[in-house]
Amino acid sequence: MSAAGPGQLLFAFVRYWSRRAAAGDASIAEQGRLVLVTEAVAALAGRDEPATVNAVADEIGIDQSGASRLIKSAVEAGYLTMTTAPSDGRRREVSVTPAGRTALRHAHAWQEKVFAELTAGWSRQRRDDFQRAMADLIARSYAIGS
Repeated sequence: MSAAGPGQLLFAFVRYWSRRAAAGDASIAEQGRLVLVTEAVAALAGRDEPATVNAVADEIGIDQSGASRLIKSAVEAGYLTMTTAPSDGRRREVSVTPAGRTALRHAHAWQEKVFAELTAGWSRQRRDDFQRAMADLIARSYAIGS
């Protein structure tokens, strides 16, 4: 068998980390889902895009009904709030609450801790280069619509 290519390695990494929350305690898995939907709403807001149910579904890569359930759970947990869109009274928009921002800060701190553990022994230059390469991959992903 030949060595895995860079694309295979990238997707193996994504699969591994996307399973971590689901592999353990149900409450940890639920917290992961709450953070996922809260992060999606924050990302949309960061790009000045309205965070509608359909936009959140697209951001996460799931169907509208799944996104609606996730949003409902995050609203019930106090991480998100849903309001009537100012431009269209028939449309609902979602935003992150102060509790949601706190949850994201905690999640981001955990993510940084994991990254530090994964890159232990790397030089500062290697970490910085890797971070720039990941940022380039994400930006290119949005540019090509994948």
